[in-house]
Amino acid sequence: MEGLVDDSGKFRSRSVGIAKGNRIVHLAPPAERVPGLMKDLLDWLKRTDAHPLITSCVFHYELEFIHPFADGNGRIGRLWQTLILSQWNALFAYLPVETVIRDRQAGYYKILATCDKAGNSTAFIDFLLSALLTALHEVGNLHSGEQVDEQLSEQVASILKACVKTPRTKAELLESAGLANAYLNYKRHILPLVHSGVLEMTLPEKPNSRLQKYRITEKGRAFLN
Repeated sequence: MEGLVDDSGKFRSRSVGIAKGNRIVHLAPPAERVPGLMKDLLDWLKRTDAHPLITSCVFHYELEFIHPFADGNGRIGRLWQTLILSQWNALFAYLPVETVIRDRQAGYYKILATCDKAGNSTAFIDFLLSALLTALHEVGNLHSGEQVDEQLSEQVASILKACVKTPRTKAELLESAGLANAYLNYKRHILPLVHSGVLEMTLPEKPNSRLQKYRITEKGRAFLN
């Protein structure tokens, strides 16, 4: 948030709300209550024995309700849910909540307003669990090779061909496909190939290593052939 707001990294010092057009759909608690509410929420996170899927949704909703920062609360809430889920199952590090709701943003904000009126997070939990399930099914299909086989585009072929003889960095693979070296491109064009088994990491135990490279697998060679 640095550069977007003057007080990034600090709790807000004024009242805020979420507006839709000329209508306020959510008025957050007063600024002086924020530190106490966040402490209560983090304490609850430490002691709850609820399933991580439920815990992550509840925490996400409550953080949006408190709206602790002047801006960026949505992305922080989605980041926290990804953190909670990925500590339970590493798959969610590759399937962040941000990605899950990217195509469902209208419904996301609508359901937040619905929960505010209802006074509980039940509808939000249902909405996010459904979105997560859909996203996991999509990854499952990709893992089986069905989607990769159907969507073997020129970009995918370029990426696979680039590492036929020697492992390549993600920047080199993206460049081979005419794509910028950006995380979003990595997430959209390289990670699905790793998940589907046509690419593999040279350092799978250190997925975020700066020395990480990618090589084609036998399955990948079969796709090319």
